[in-house]
Amino acid sequence: MAAPRAVWKGFLKVGSVSCGVKLVGATSEASKIQFKILNREDGLPVKSAYVDEETGDVVDSEDQIKGYEIEKGDFIEIEPDEIKKLKLTSAHTLEVEEFVALDEIDTRYLEKPDYVIPADGAAVEAFSVLREAMAKERVAARSCVVLYQRGREVVIQPFGKGMLLTELRTHNEMISERSVFDDLKSPAYDKDLLEIAELLIDKKVTKFDPSKFDDTYEDALIAMIDAKRKGKKPPKPAPKPKENVVDLASVLRKSLTKEGIKQNPKARRKSA
Repeated sequence: MAAPRAVWKGFLKVGSVSCGVKLVGATSEASKIQFKILNREDGLPVKSAYVDEETGDVVDSEDQIKGYEIEKGDFIEIEPDEIKKLKLTSAHTLEVEEFVALDEIDTRYLEKPDYVIPADGAAVEAFSVLREAMAKERVAARSCVVLYQRGREVVIQPFGKGMLLTELRTHNEMISERSVFDDLKSPAYDKDLLEIAELLIDKKVTKFDPSKFDDTYEDALIAMIDAKRKGKKPPKPAPKPKENVVDLASVLRKSLTKEGIKQNPKARRKSA
């Protein structure tokens, strides 16, 4: 396997302390199934093309231009050079603007991670000192990095022997939870049911282990392709999800029995 390639090189700067760093991609799409679009009639690949909506003629790339629709059918044309002038040129410096407590980071804003490592041997000492200091204080650095000619807000936090830089979504991209949750009602429920649910949760508490995560859709695709390659029937589809629970008390008590939990919730409450 080839060594991961750096996607950015520059400097991490905190006050008057700076060190050379590299960003290395923390995610990969290499293992994902990739499809091509085929012509059903002859089984050959087809390619996409932009066509004129009125004439149906193919429009070559040199004749294409971006347009912003201000009214139905009325566009403002934007030349490529006009967009290029808006793009940032990287100063190759991660200037730390502030530090935030790790437990105060809203995970909804976290988008794409990259590993951060020293750029060379000369940067190792300063890099290590900054990482250890951040780890002891349990904080992440707030900064902005220019990737692919676009400024991206990021947080940088200690991670193992290196650091982890995560691109952030902007506030405008987030839908307010109030617009979704405000109409939710809080129904009255039997406290015994709550304690039974707590017992079930206690039984299943474990450590966060991503190595156990499966991409069931990807696995199903691989199984289907493998079956087709061997001339066999495709695997059976996954069972449909069960309908909403009607008798919650009955289902919870059956779950207790299935998990081998015999403790009486009421007795548990009295002992507490």
